[in-house]
Amino acid sequence: MTSMRVWAENAFNPNTLVVLCPGCRREGTFRAVANISDLQTQNPNGSEWRAFGQRICPNLSCRTHVFVIYDTQGALLASFPIGRIDFDASGVPSPVTRTFEEVLTCAANECYVASAMLIRKTLEELCEDQLAQGGDLKARIAELRNKVTLPRDLFDALDHLRLLGNDAAHVEAKTYNGVGRDEVQVGIELTKEIIKAVYQYKGLLGKLQALKKP
Repeated sequence: MTSMRVWAENAFNPNTLVVLCPGCRREGTFRAVANISDLQTQNPNGSEWRAFGQRICPNLSCRTHVFVIYDTQGALLASFPIGRIDFDASGVPSPVTRTFEEVLTCAANECYVASAMLIRKTLEELCEDQLAQGGDLKARIAELRNKVTLPRDLFDALDHLRLLGNDAAHVEAKTYNGVGRDEVQVGIELTKEIIKAVYQYKGLLGKLQALKKP
């Protein structure tokens, strides 16, 4: 009991934790639920305190309820439901959206190999939607250059993402040092930019043009 009192009084204020919300998908400072205390436990070997509690999203239009696990330094170790990276699916065909949503779910659950494989599938769905044909994904990406207008760097990114997916799917593929958190996070950001360029930039431009004076 003494160790628990020292932690609560002297270490940090555990009432607020920074959490990525699974509801509105925004990162925020989540506060403890009123009148509900956190449960503090210690490993059987006498080391490593952990606390378990409940928090509420500060976004008034969301207010999602999450369960959290954190350590004595106030570092969030896990939250449930797991928060995912935000993704605007406006104007994106449903097959592309569904597959990319699975990418984000796998990444949130630290299933990085699965996430990288699904990034590759997202590109396949995009090529299918744009009627880019070919014997394999490399050929379809090459054909995509005749179907959509993208900056050259994004076309290069498509091929790099294809190779990342190959590394995830095949033991003998060794383009990258590994398929982990860093590779997948960059892969997700690049895929989001590709999706925006193919499906959303034109719509945004149209909205801006509609605001011009007649």
